[in-house]
Amino acid sequence: MSIGLDDVIAAETVLSHVDGEAGRLIVRGHDLEELAGRVSYEDAVALLWEGFVSLSDPRAALGNGRARAFALLSGLAPRLHGLSPVEGMRLLLAALPDAEPDHAPLAVGAAAVAAAMAVRGAQGLPPIAPDPAAGHAADLLRMLRGEPVEEGDAKALDTYLVTILDHGLNASTFTARVVASTEAGLLSAIVAGLCALKGPLHGGAPGPVLDMLDAIGSTDRAEEWLDAAIARNERLMGFGHRVYRVRDPRADVLKGAVSRLKGRDNRIAFAEAVEEAALRVLARRKPGRRLDTNVEFYTALLLEALGVPRAGFTPLFGAGRTAGWVAHALEQAGTGRIIRPQSRYVGPRPAEAA
Repeated sequence: MSIGLDDVIAAETVLSHVDGEAGRLIVRGHDLEELAGRVSYEDAVALLWEGFVSLSDPRAALGNGRARAFALLSGLAPRLHGLSPVEGMRLLLAALPDAEPDHAPLAVGAAAVAAAMAVRGAQGLPPIAPDPAAGHAADLLRMLRGEPVEEGDAKALDTYLVTILDHGLNASTFTARVVASTEAGLLSAIVAGLCALKGPLHGGAPGPVLDMLDAIGSTDRAEEWLDAAIARNERLMGFGHRVYRVRDPRADVLKGAVSRLKGRDNRIAFAEAVEEAALRVLARRKPGRRLDTNVEFYTALLLEALGVPRAGFTPLFGAGRTAGWVAHALEQAGTGRIIRPQSRYVGPRPAEAA
């Protein structure tokens, strides 16, 4: 029996495949490297949804979804006071009806609007209305920052959103499929996925990467600090993965996106030096184990360089992953079967009658 359901096949899917041994992520028959940085988020969503949702004009569909979502959600901005960004995003998405027509583009549009509103709301800032004619990534970043977005920044975020579009049957995706299997409705499945993503063992890890960089402080302290952390049995944030036994392919894609932002007011060069030191220390301290850079490391650098506050990292992740949750929810609903695994009782038994 597998307590964490490792190696248990819970679904058949056409959406994505994670090959942990080879360090490969396949999305709808394409290696991730063929899509991220080469195909827009809108077109990647259309590819993922093929056979479930037809998008003749993906950019217009998601733009319309953002506009409709803002009309439904903007009045809730005062309710965000005192909530963390991920809690605010949860509140906003939970306010949407499951029966809304054209629900799939609305769900993705709503996730972008809710993420931006929630991040700004936590800072005491008013929401920014979307521009339905803009690209999804550019508009998300503009709604979040409240200012025009340079093409390079929009491209970097677009690459990030495609990179995190879907990733097998992870905790939040499985949660979304379980809820969808009950016929609860698409938005309910999305909210459930976000709730699972909120946990620090799943979607909350990129922020602590920056905490680690803060603690290291300078390049000359990196190796000593990292060595001492491992001696204390602490985990090096941004290294190692539950599934990948080699380097996370998403890390390389995001490293390329981050490198194009280098030279601005950011600490990318410092982080690259820390990465090199960490890999040396891990090789020395944990021989025989392949603990390589994962997606969290360069996610943290990219989002920080784009001006996203740390508390907004999980909402941005959720905004990108919502399209994957939608696809899995629709795929699961199409099976017409509720997910109902068994458990093994290990508690006390009632006393037998004499």
